[in-house]
Amino acid sequence: MSNGKSHMKLGAFIMSVGHHVAAWRHPEAGATDILNIDFYKNIAQTAERGKFDMLFLADVLSVQDDDVSLKYKASICFEPLTLLSALSTVTKHIGLAATISTSYNEPFHIARKVASLDHISRGRAAWNVVTSNLESEALNFNRKNHLEHAVRYERAREFLEVVKGLWDSWEKDALIIDKKSGVFADEKKVHTLNHQKRFFSVKGPLNISNPPQGHPVIIQAGSSEAGKQLAAETADVIFTAWQTLKEAQAFYKEVKSLVEDYGRSPEDLKIMPGVLPIIGKTEQEAKEKEQLLQELVLPELGVSLLSGLLGIDLSPYPIDGPLPDLPNVDEINGGKSRYQLLLDLAKREKLTIRQLSLRIAGARGHRTIKGTAEQIADQLEEWFINDAADGFNIMAPYFPGGLEDFVDLVIPELQRRGLFRTEYTGKTLRDHLGLKRPGNQFTKALEKA
Repeated sequence: MSNGKSHMKLGAFIMSVGHHVAAWRHPEAGATDILNIDFYKNIAQTAERGKFDMLFLADVLSVQDDDVSLKYKASICFEPLTLLSALSTVTKHIGLAATISTSYNEPFHIARKVASLDHISRGRAAWNVVTSNLESEALNFNRKNHLEHAVRYERAREFLEVVKGLWDSWEKDALIIDKKSGVFADEKKVHTLNHQKRFFSVKGPLNISNPPQGHPVIIQAGSSEAGKQLAAETADVIFTAWQTLKEAQAFYKEVKSLVEDYGRSPEDLKIMPGVLPIIGKTEQEAKEKEQLLQELVLPELGVSLLSGLLGIDLSPYPIDGPLPDLPNVDEINGGKSRYQLLLDLAKREKLTIRQLSLRIAGARGHRTIKGTAEQIADQLEEWFINDAADGFNIMAPYFPGGLEDFVDLVIPELQRRGLFRTEYTGKTLRDHLGLKRPGNQFTKALEKA
């Protein structure tokens, strides 16, 4: 490969029975299996058969409770850590990434739960760190309003600091477990955190030993200014959404530069945009597959989805008219990067509310690509070799068929081009992603003393 990169990284983004808002209506989608563990076992094993780096589960802590969404949208799902713990027992290699909010959890809980998943899976856990972006989530956690955007990210930064400190509270070789002497652990290698700052007061140590990966992989999924800074400072992977090669390249260049500003190598952070692929054995078949999905979108549901993403009710406006005048991105308290992406898309392509709702019905602002396996591979390769991505988070339009098409048709083409692995070579998710094991902060402090 001309840019000198290793293989692209691939995540299998699992969401309900598919990413398309009408996925549950697709004739081949497992709609009645939405809470059937065997359904998700099959998806996980299919992704592992395709040698994906990881499974990735999104999550929100509320239901969009307008009448349209409740009536027409598939709004129920498993809690990610619970589901991934089950899936860890039926897989051997694939990473397991759970979305968890720093706004509506406590660091000790999350440090313990994610460390537990890392031990259960023998080093395959990842945490997608989100600050939550929906006002409705606040109402489920004793709050009348969502924290302000800047405050959410300040809290997230300190949250991560506490969690990583708790993971380090047991050194790698702290456990002795000597039955003869009666010594279970070397107390000199177990450290009290004693964290006391603006948001958290946490004594520690954690009541589970150091995770197999040292720190489970940290993922960040925001592209706002605050999100980019947090990812550059703390994350191993960043998931993002872009529509054009030029935009993705600019983001890639900026974030890789920010990583260096924090004294890290650009290789320490993998950038993986979301992509929804619609795959056909011919171009015409791919077009027909997309048309079928789009025809299943009820207009009122499309508008409801778009309203939810923008945080503004669009139902009073003419569906075949343009977006109304909307606040500047600096004035909103929701997800800023996705809000701006949708405004830019509507303006650039002069889309009506109906047209924009259909454009985002599948991927919610992420890039949709369609065609034959060769054409899909071409589009992924273009971004990969031209410094727009280190890999991709693959968003199957419906399950299980959408993922099976990618594994059976696109993966072999990527492998033929030398762009993707043919076998797993490491044991942990950090191995798959080419990430170093982080050092222990307490050990480092003792070395400097």
